[in-house]
Amino acid sequence: MKTKEDITQAVQERYGEIARGQRPGCGCGTPGQSKAAIGYSAEDLELAGQANLGLGCGNPLALADLQPGMTVLDLGSGAGFDAFLAWRRVGPSGRVIGVDMTDDMLALARKNAADLGAGNVEFRKGQIERLPVDDAAVDFVISNCVINLSADKPAVFREVARVLKPGGRFAVSDLVLLRALPAAIAADVSAYVGCVAGASLMGDYVRLALQAGLTDLSIPQMSDGNALAAAWTSDLKPLIERFGEGALREAASALVSIRLHGRKPAATTQVSRSCCG
Repeated sequence: MKTKEDITQAVQERYGEIARGQRPGCGCGTPGQSKAAIGYSAEDLELAGQANLGLGCGNPLALADLQPGMTVLDLGSGAGFDAFLAWRRVGPSGRVIGVDMTDDMLALARKNAADLGAGNVEFRKGQIERLPVDDAAVDFVISNCVINLSADKPAVFREVARVLKPGGRFAVSDLVLLRALPAAIAADVSAYVGCVAGASLMGDYVRLALQAGLTDLSIPQMSDGNALAAAWTSDLKPLIERFGEGALREAASALVSIRLHGRKPAATTQVSRSCCG
């Protein structure tokens, strides 16, 4: 497996190409994948407009209880699709912060926000393992098929716990594994940025959230990962050539898309970190 730095660079390059239109939206999600099939309505698609790049593995907001006036943080916000859906729900008295590490995605998201007149949506550059957000600053954290791309998932969950207010909640959609992948596929960086090799075993994924101090965990929805195999595009042709279509379909059959919900305890001892230190 490549180093954490190699993986981060590969992910950044892949999603920069998607933002620039040099590659179809086939990272976590595919252009052929129906947003309705992963929990989005026609109204959602109309609102988000150009922010819909065909990415994601499930709507993290579908079962999330967002209220007017909340401050929401979107991890790996991309072009702003889920951030804008959150913006609609928190209203003018609320606030939405998106964090992304890719300059081209940030530029696109900021343009989309200006086009929508979403003045209380802000996009910041940063990595989800070290968020540019103050301690106990947000009411709700969302993320859509991004944590699986991180090479340091424990740090991501620690950061979620850090930035949430006591009693604050999170709802993330992500890909996890029911069983281990073949070693060759698991070690392939192209499979990693394609959201296959980066996925954790479901039990490990939940354990990381618990170890970060998050509680009241639940998985209210789970979807079969075989749909990903049916939606594979030419972007994965190099993987098919290396491993064979059968091996990749077997790998996809080990994947499931889940929604993980939880909260930060109302009373907790927290290690602080300056967002910019």
